[in-house]
Amino acid sequence: MSDIVIKAENISKLYKLGTIGSGSLRRDMQLWWEDKILNKENPNKYITGGKKIDNNEIIWALKNIDFEIKQGEALGIIGHNGAGKSTLLKILSRIVKPTEGVIRGRGRVSSLLEVGTGFHAELTGRENIFVSGHILGMKKAEILKKFDEIVDFSGVEAFIDTPVKRYSSGMYVRLAFAVAAHLEPDILIIDEVLAVGDADFQKKCLGKMNDASTKSGRTVIFVSHNLQAVSNLCPKAIWLDKGSVRSRGTSKTVINDYLSTLQKKSWKKEFTDLKNAPGNDFIKVFSVELKPQFVESSSIIDIRTPLTIKFRFYNTSDNILLAAGIHLFTLSGECIFDVSNDSLLFEKGFIDGECNIPGNFLNNGSYYISIIFVEDSSKQLYYYEECLSFDVEDYRENMNWYGDWMGYVRPKFPVILKQSK
Repeated sequence: MSDIVIKAENISKLYKLGTIGSGSLRRDMQLWWEDKILNKENPNKYITGGKKIDNNEIIWALKNIDFEIKQGEALGIIGHNGAGKSTLLKILSRIVKPTEGVIRGRGRVSSLLEVGTGFHAELTGRENIFVSGHILGMKKAEILKKFDEIVDFSGVEAFIDTPVKRYSSGMYVRLAFAVAAHLEPDILIIDEVLAVGDADFQKKCLGKMNDASTKSGRTVIFVSHNLQAVSNLCPKAIWLDKGSVRSRGTSKTVINDYLSTLQKKSWKKEFTDLKNAPGNDFIKVFSVELKPQFVESSSIIDIRTPLTIKFRFYNTSDNILLAAGIHLFTLSGECIFDVSNDSLLFEKGFIDGECNIPGNFLNNGSYYISIIFVEDSSKQLYYYEECLSFDVEDYRENMNWYGDWMGYVRPKFPVILKQSK
């Protein structure tokens, strides 16, 4: 079809781990001659299927990748570290060649794979704009035409004639991105560039990329771990997992598929008999469960999701004043809260407990829960540590800021603004 600008067909990339070559120039030349001229089998050449040869293991970084991108579309690519995202971008950018398959495309391609490429610490900001711009494919006349716009976009006008070795890391990256952002390719490939600068600069970066696809009709391929940014910028997405396409479709669907497989760390533990249940002579825990009350059609826990913690335990004592406390911790061990009930009189037998965490309370992050059982508000009977763990994902609506949100909690308290008279 005439509106397709990139078409990937059966793209696979193989890497060979370990020593390459025989260690002898003479032997390497002999092997090359036998392989290329005499068509004899080369023992150092890979064999499809991951077989080890001479203690060298091969690995498929990508395997059978197929997709199409039309002109003016923005495609997001998500996945774990090591999933093959950067390898795919390098193939699309023609930095490396695929082992198998072919990329068909048309138009000028520019890649923002490593912001700051071409910058030299001893050169001034002005000089680095010309050097980096030239490396990225801009002509001198094009750089001169856009020079003032680049400097204004970067916000480092006062330091433009200062060597960049004296720039802060934020200034350095802002200037580098400003140069790359003012390229005018048909296809723009972007790899993790939203982690730069402050809120205002991130807003400008997002606006620039959004304008590239919606207003200028350029095709954008965007790789990021910032799923909220991918969702807002890209109507479609691909999830790469271990070098293969795990899911494709609308960004919301693909991101939900991706997160739903990651989030269920330990939402439920259940034991069937006293012998195997965690506890001691006083308390035996039979079950503990985290039950999210998902918002809308989502199947992931985000900052809006109310959470219910349910647990069941066996009390071995009669006429005991008993309380249970819920301790919520961040993954690094900081306690977010410690809540419990007032001590109540219980007889021997099963007891059910429940605690609710409202939506719009926790910030995004990873958490774990411990439950403490106490007699008469003073004597610890049993402490069930790290019995549940879960992740809370970010959710932002009508907002251009995608940096970290400060704090362990993220309550939705009202802030009221009024026009002064």
